[in-house]
Amino acid sequence: MNAPLRNDPLLQPYQLRHLTLKNRLMSTSHEPAYSDDGMPKERYRLYHAEKAKGGIALTMTAGSAIVSRDSPAAFGNLQAYRDEIVPWLRELTDACHEHDCKVMIQITHLGRRTGWNKADWLPVLAPSPVREPAHRAFPKTMEDWDIDRIVADYASAAQRMQAAGLDGIEFESYGHLMDGFWSPLTNFREDDFNGSLDNRLRFTFRVIDAVRAAVGWDFIVGIRMVADEIVEQGISRSEGIEIARRLADSGKFDFLNIIRGTIETDAALTKVIPIAGMASGPSLDFAGEVRSATKFPVFHAARISDVATARHAIATGKLDMVGMTRPHIADPHIMKKVLSGQEHRIRPCVGATYCLDRIYEGGEALCIHNAATGREATIPHVIARADGPAKKVIVVGAGPAGLEAARVFAERGHSVTVLEASGQAGGQIQLAVKNPRRKELIGIVDWRLSELEHLGVEIRYDTWAEAHDVEALSPDVVVIATGGLPQNPPLAAGEDLVVSTWDILSGAVKPAAEVLLYDDNGGHQGMGAAEVIAHAGSKLELVSPERFFAPEMGGMNHVPYMKSFQDNRVRITINTRMHAVRREGNRLVATLGSDFSTNYREERQVDQVVVEHGTLPLDDLYLTLKPNSRNLGAVDYERLVKGGEILPVHNAGASYTLVRIGDAVASRNIHAAIYDGIRFAMRL
Repeated sequence: MNAPLRNDPLLQPYQLRHLTLKNRLMSTSHEPAYSDDGMPKERYRLYHAEKAKGGIALTMTAGSAIVSRDSPAAFGNLQAYRDEIVPWLRELTDACHEHDCKVMIQITHLGRRTGWNKADWLPVLAPSPVREPAHRAFPKTMEDWDIDRIVADYASAAQRMQAAGLDGIEFESYGHLMDGFWSPLTNFREDDFNGSLDNRLRFTFRVIDAVRAAVGWDFIVGIRMVADEIVEQGISRSEGIEIARRLADSGKFDFLNIIRGTIETDAALTKVIPIAGMASGPSLDFAGEVRSATKFPVFHAARISDVATARHAIATGKLDMVGMTRPHIADPHIMKKVLSGQEHRIRPCVGATYCLDRIYEGGEALCIHNAATGREATIPHVIARADGPAKKVIVVGAGPAGLEAARVFAERGHSVTVLEASGQAGGQIQLAVKNPRRKELIGIVDWRLSELEHLGVEIRYDTWAEAHDVEALSPDVVVIATGGLPQNPPLAAGEDLVVSTWDILSGAVKPAAEVLLYDDNGGHQGMGAAEVIAHAGSKLELVSPERFFAPEMGGMNHVPYMKSFQDNRVRITINTRMHAVRREGNRLVATLGSDFSTNYREERQVDQVVVEHGTLPLDDLYLTLKPNSRNLGAVDYERLVKGGEILPVHNAGASYTLVRIGDAVASRNIHAAIYDGIRFAMRL
């Protein structure tokens, strides 16, 4: 190891009692919802094993594994109360240990943070009957027999984790049952579990005592805890630090994993887990204060998105282990790249938080621009060279789909040329980043451009490719990634009077004084344009036919849009369709109707009508090339999913195969475009 690496704070081993962690990077507990029947089977195992291969010192699973049957899974949680989990966790642990990566798990009773109408339809429990807004259940007040059995459930779950060969566990104590006893916001009991701090910690110490009796002292036990709820009448900064001090001084815990904030609403959750446009490492200094006050091992993760910040956290003594959880979803090989002197090639986390929002919206965590995460069984994170001779590949379009296809083809050893009609790469991402709050998304483009430069791929800008231009290059493979163009929603009249969200985001059209934005798509496109219009000082009404606006977005990305809309007094109208637009003098009149009542009709008089209805494929080039291709553009979807040759031969005399990807096929999103790019490039 050279001198700079020897002196790198991130590369220093850390001794946690008997456990040696080989460096200072960790992935904190989180639930990607990859479980199968509540068990961490192949998909779960491969996801964590990839991070182990990538050089991380510690991967923590589950966010959180549930210890009791009456704590039903909120989003794919592992079921630590079942004996069947032991062999599955042992497989996962063994796979990570092969790479000297330690494995821990977070266990919990979710308390009020779940729903009663899930699993076995048992009552939701909490220290007091305080409803959590996010999951909406009205909890039952825990009785003495509930406390006794749940303490025993914690101990049994800990024994299962130990039997599975894990290196340790942590309790979850922010927004769940355990800290429900701590906080004055959620504990109104009139017994020995409320009042003094000793009383409010009584349940926690009953749990740790039972767990230590079950697993002994040679098993690591920590706690991920809120040390400041940052809300009036909640756990204060001083009280949270005092709780941390008492837990540390008890001698019963091995580490503190520090959280700041509450998670009972979407808005609160984004302060704990910030998204794009929010501060980097907002609670890092506070975690350092806890470490200084307790003189105890402290772990922490909250938007520490880059290696430089992580290095700073260790070098300045703020943390002992630094969590880079979402960054490892974007690139599980961060440490390997640091060690090999390729830190500049780390795929960046751009803060899109598609990963978390996708859990609730689609039932699985997916990275906005790493399609291999969660698909390790079929898509590799490291692209191997292809067998056989190199092919000549022409990719038309340098949006996310085209850039990803070009990258993967080049990694496989093929000769790749990209033809791009405009003067810059990025496609619709270049529109998205016109909203200043989302400017980090440009990292999706910049990383791929850097990789293509490293791989020697030529990009020809300002090149409007016609069929003869492409065929003159004698390609073996042609990939059409030309994207799409904005389309209007169906209107009875007035299509020529409206402008698109693209017009607003690009700056081609300035927001007028009074604007109606009709969003019949439900994603970031309409919301981004609405935010730009609102910040321009316009009086804005956002109209959507959906029963809630922007259904293609998750709750965490909803938060900053909603803040902007409320700050700027944007009017939001749902369950309403726009049927037509007409001109009256120098103003426009939008006719609104409803799917629910034929009697409902309203009109809005405004200066400008902006519409969002997705895109139509820009497919002229594809349709021209299609008759001259070997496969006539056809794809065998069954084989694309399950394996085998994906392009049938319908025109054997042709010299090239042809596919189209991304929005050149249909209007979708960034992840879909990148997924198309890698899975087709891996198979052709």
